[in-house]
Amino acid sequence: MRNEADHAERPLAKRLTCPNRHAQRGFTLLEMMVVLLIVGLLFAVVALAPSRNRRTDLAEEAQRLASLLESAGDEAQVRSSPMAWQPIAGGYKFYRRTEDGAWKPVADDLFSPHRWSTEVTDVTVRYTGSNEPVSRVVFGDESIGVPVTITLSSEGVRLLVVGTGIGNFVVRRP
Repeated sequence: MRNEADHAERPLAKRLTCPNRHAQRGFTLLEMMVVLLIVGLLFAVVALAPSRNRRTDLAEEAQRLASLLESAGDEAQVRSSPMAWQPIAGGYKFYRRTEDGAWKPVADDLFSPHRWSTEVTDVTVRYTGSNEPVSRVVFGDESIGVPVTITLSSEGVRLLVVGTGIGNFVVRRP
């Protein structure tokens, strides 16, 4: 009876704001539902986040290369000095022919050595009409050259960067 007397003696406001300490343990159903909703939303965002597609990455790299090859051809014509593009392990370099006939790597911003932004596993260069692979593409000081095909491969995905021989390069699927 003492417990009921103490309970009756406490003011109503005190009883409403400070319930018995044994009455509230753990979380309410509403709190648990809110936490599960937040966790579910976070999981959905992570699971549905767009991932990079190997074909898209390779297409972007091929398009970048096509643009640079066109620019290198233009540069060779404007300077009346041959330039060359050569694939290397993990990327490629541009070269300029010096007055003594040697090839010197280009170090400016546009034609500086470049690492592939995606995993390119194989690069082959062939001039049209020849089955023999070549090590570099040479751009002369004239606007007309031999058409060339550069094949970029990345784990089963292949794209062609095709030079038309008149300074244009396009990306195609094999």
